[in-house]
Amino acid sequence: MTQKATNIHWHAGNLTREERWKLLKARGCTMWFTGLSASGKSTIASALEQVLVQRGVHCYRLDGDNIRHGLNKNLGFSAEDRAENIRRIGEVAKLFADSGCIALTSFISPYRKDRDLARQMHEKDGIAFIEVFVDAPIEVCEQRDPKGLYKKARAGELKGFTGIDDPYEAPEKPELVLKPATMSVEESVKVCLAELSKRGALPTWAD
Repeated sequence: MTQKATNIHWHAGNLTREERWKLLKARGCTMWFTGLSASGKSTIASALEQVLVQRGVHCYRLDGDNIRHGLNKNLGFSAEDRAENIRRIGEVAKLFADSGCIALTSFISPYRKDRDLARQMHEKDGIAFIEVFVDAPIEVCEQRDPKGLYKKARAGELKGFTGIDDPYEAPEKPELVLKPATMSVEESVKVCLAELSKRGALPTWAD
C-alpha cells in the first residue's frame, strides 16, 4: 500500500522488543484462525483465549464481526474491502504481538494473498505468525448456520458470500489444521496450546 502521509518518522522508543518481552515475561505472536463462516473459528479462538487468560497469559482475541463494528465499520465485503479489512487487522495483530501479547484473530480471510500479506508483515518484523485452518466442510457449516447467512445466500438475498458465490482459498501450508467435524473444541484448544508451547510463546507456568 502506498504511503500517503509525508514528513513522518518512526520513533523507536527506549525499549527494545527483547527487553520488553524479557521484563514482561511474555513472548508475543499471532495465531490466525481462518475458515468458512460457521466453521468454528470464533468458538475455538474464544475457548483458547479463556484458557490462556486463566493461566495468566496475556492474550487478546480479534474477531471479524467485532472489528467491523468499530475499526473497520467503513468496509464492506467487496474483494477490495476484504483485502483492506485483512491488511488493517494484520497490522493491529502485529502491534499486539509486538507488545508481548498473543493475538488471536478469527477472520474468514478468504483470499490467500491477503493472508500471505499478513504473514509477511509479521515475519518481516521477526514476529511469529501461526496460520490455523479451521477445516470444516461447507455442508457442516451450512448445517450449523447460526446467523442464517447460508440460507440467505442460497436464496439469493446475500451476494458475494464466501463459499456460495465468492471463493474461499484454503491455506496451502498452514501451521495447524483443525477439523471441527471430528475434533471437539477442547481437543482443538489443546492442539493450539501445544503449538504455542513449542514456539516458546507460553511462560513456563502456563505450559
